[in-house]
Amino acid sequence: MGISVNGIELTDAAIGQELPHHQKADNPLKQTVHELVLRMVLLQEADRLGLTGDTEDDRIEALFAHELDVPEADEETCVRYYRNNPEKFSNGEMIEVRHILLQVTPNAPLELLRETGEAMLAELKEHPERFAEIAMQYSNCPSGAVGGNLGQLTRGQTVPEFETFVFRLNENQLADRLLETRFGLHIVQVLRKIEGKLLPFETVRDDIRQWLRFQSWQRAMHQYLQILVGQADVQGVTLEGVGSPLVQ
Repeated sequence: MGISVNGIELTDAAIGQELPHHQKADNPLKQTVHELVLRMVLLQEADRLGLTGDTEDDRIEALFAHELDVPEADEETCVRYYRNNPEKFSNGEMIEVRHILLQVTPNAPLELLRETGEAMLAELKEHPERFAEIAMQYSNCPSGAVGGNLGQLTRGQTVPEFETFVFRLNENQLADRLLETRFGLHIVQVLRKIEGKLLPFETVRDDIRQWLRFQSWQRAMHQYLQILVGQADVQGVTLEGVGSPLVQ
């Protein structure tokens, strides 16, 4: 059975042309079909509303401009976001970190690694002076060769889940639990911490307003796509979600 949207078939040629753009996805073919079906839904709706443009992207942008009503964030909302997220508006914040990485592999399943990591962490709580020794012996990160030391880090240098975790720790603090990231399980200690200087609200107000508007736009776009996909007659494929790089 072929794939179609409201009776219009998705051709093999279209899939073949789009496929190279999604080779980094976990499932390139699935992601390609997903993208093309969403694009067909959006373009068909733009045609129904009589919206035009020089390119398909122009027509999709015209559709969003016509259909999505995204209000600007007011001053109170911007101030609240600023106060609740000081780390986003600070300069000069830096930490020195060391870690022990236990990487998940077919021969070392997650539960076994977790038991091993918990045992190591318990040992380090009793004998923190053994951190470098244990890192050199057991860490799956190249930093193990230097006792697990990752050096000085600023925000944006590591994956988000690692950054969020380590920047909440205090100087000389050994995290009291394992951190799980896409790389495996980590035992983490912050050796040194330099607090950043908070920028004045007036200098970041416009950036905050733009960011909040973008977040509101994304939510509105997601809801709109859900409605359009729900109304469309999509045959031959089941869309598991409506998030899409083509509209990010």
